[in-house]
Amino acid sequence: SSNEHKLNFKKSKEACLSYIQDALLQKQWKRAAEFLTCYVESLEKDYSREHIGPSEMIWRIGTEILWRHSQSRMKEFNCFMEQMKTLGVKRYLKVCLEHVFHLLCNGQIDEAYQNLSLAESWRFGEQTAIRDKEIKLIQAYRGLLDYCSWSKQKKILLEHGEDGFADLAVEQEMHSYFRKAAVNLKEIIKIPGIWDVFVKCYVDLLEFYGEHNEARQVLNEYAYNSKFPANPNAHVYLYQFLKRQGESKKSLISALKILHDIVPSHELMIDFNTMLQKSKKRKKCQLGLEVIFAALDYAGWKENAKAWSCLARQVKQIVITEKHLDWIQQEWNSRKDWWPDFHFSHYLAKRNWQENKSLSHEKALVAGILLGKDCKYFKYVSHQGCKARLKRFRMLKKFVTRHNPVYLRISG
Repeated sequence: SSNEHKLNFKKSKEACLSYIQDALLQKQWKRAAEFLTCYVESLEKDYSREHIGPSEMIWRIGTEILWRHSQSRMKEFNCFMEQMKTLGVKRYLKVCLEHVFHLLCNGQIDEAYQNLSLAESWRFGEQTAIRDKEIKLIQAYRGLLDYCSWSKQKKILLEHGEDGFADLAVEQEMHSYFRKAAVNLKEIIKIPGIWDVFVKCYVDLLEFYGEHNEARQVLNEYAYNSKFPANPNAHVYLYQFLKRQGESKKSLISALKILHDIVPSHELMIDFNTMLQKSKKRKKCQLGLEVIFAALDYAGWKENAKAWSCLARQVKQIVITEKHLDWIQQEWNSRKDWWPDFHFSHYLAKRNWQENKSLSHEKALVAGILLGKDCKYFKYVSHQGCKARLKRFRMLKKFVTRHNPVYLRISG
């Protein structure tokens, strides 16, 4: 019967998709391609309308196979993508963008630019809000390629700036690329979203032509506009811009404070700590200690010699003056249950000593102050240092031994 035929057809189609999925998971690209061919042929007899259309399924699976298949060539990939563009009208712009990414990955920049230009001029049906955003994204990537061309011309101008006529020609071409890039990049960053690459390029253009106020406005908007999602990079770009402009320490600290609140493990926390330590204000010095302690809570910082040096320097200064020992105590109370195993084990002492003696010296100083002279890490490192007759390790041992009562006060 007709119903039985449809049921069997549906089962065979689902089985085919299952085989494709299995082949993809096992990275059997040739096998996956064979099953996809069967699936496409079966769809010619299928008139059902499912939630995810067959064209989208073929596009996504086919793209993955062609990208991974060892015998796949760019010519075949281009042909497949052109077919997908005509097969799924609603997904035309998305397919175009993916095609452009693959062209760029293969170094075919001119072809990518041509595809973006064609996509930008494409029109079908009513103009919806979603399609308007997709067009803006297409334009933004075209602006990105215009920026790349501008950057090349800038490099030529800077390297070969002796011929007056050549300079004029290059400058004119540069300005042409600048105008095209700036218009498209400016549009996309008005829409709330994560636009890191576009923002960086647009700011670079503005800075080159001396439009520093507009560049500052763009970066402030990107970092502080509540409509945009929280983005650590936005604060990084603002900080880097302010630093290039020679802004005050107050402005730099303000930018990094927000970055610290979002990502306390960011690499710029070293810079943040250094600036805070140079401040004469008590609150900022205390914040500096919080910042470096917080950074060292993360595994990626465990062997960061600069970070341990920052902490050792500040802790040593506090111990010598015996002022603000409560700062150390406050930070240590929430860490004393897990930092000893995390940072100051006997195993780490041996490994740090073998791999980086400067790191082991800074860590041993901190360990000796926080855990006392009987700490496993401190005892091993100081013993090895004295055994090797290294003066700074002898001085380290004397310092920690002399100030051991401080440990007792910190530990409560």
